[in-house]
Amino acid sequence: MRADQHLNGLCRRSFLKTSAATAAMTFIGAWELSGIAHADAFTKAECDKLSPDDILALMKKGNERFYTGKREAHNFLAQQRASAKGQYPAAVLLSCIDSRASAETILDLRIGDVFNSRVAGNVENSDILGSMEFACKLAGAKVVLVMGHTACGAIKGAIDNAELGNLTGLLEKIKPAVAATTYTGERTSKNYAFVDAVARKNVELTITRACFGWVESGDSP
Repeated sequence: MRADQHLNGLCRRSFLKTSAATAAMTFIGAWELSGIAHADAFTKAECDKLSPDDILALMKKGNERFYTGKREAHNFLAQQRASAKGQYPAAVLLSCIDSRASAETILDLRIGDVFNSRVAGNVENSDILGSMEFACKLAGAKVVLVMGHTACGAIKGAIDNAELGNLTGLLEKIKPAVAATTYTGERTSKNYAFVDAVARKNVELTITRACFGWVESGDSP
C-alpha cells in the first residue's frame, strides 16, 4: 500500500514554513547531507548540524528509495548498539497505528532516527503533546511530522459515526475533519477519495490544535 503522507513541521517555537496542506508521498531518509554521513546512529554533533529543512529533505530522499524499491540494507543490531548509550533523534512523528503504514519502514529509518507516537487516526491528546514536548525540548528533535495515510480505518469510522467503548471518544476528535472537508462527491466511507480528503484535513486540524495547545500552555517546543 502506498501511504499518503501528510507533512508539516513543528520545530522549537513555530511551525516550519512548509505547505500548510499536505504532501502525498512515502518517506525514507537518505541520511547524508552537506557532508554529514554516518553508519549506524545519529550523534549529537550530526543532529546539531541539520536544520529542519535539511531533515525534511532527507526524509523525502529516503521516501524515494522506498517507493522505487531501493531501500538500504539495515544492520539493526549494530544500530541498536550504536544508540544504546544515548539517543539524538532528528524528528518526532505522529502517525497512525495502521499495520500497513509503519513510518519507520516507509521512511526507511534506522533505530534512533526519530521518535514515533502512533495512535489510530494520528490524533493528538495531552499525552501525545507531552511526548512531543519531551522530544523537542529535552531530546533535541527539530521537526514534528504529522503523517496520515490512505484508506484509514479510523477516518472511515468517524465518517460512519462508529461507536465502540473508548474508540468512540477517539473518533470524536476526527469528526471535525469530516465536517470541514470540502468535497462535492459522495461523502461516505465507501468513497476512498472522500476518505483520503478527510485524512488530509484531519492532519491539518491536528497540527492546528497541537500548535494552539502549546501556545495556550505557554510551553511551545
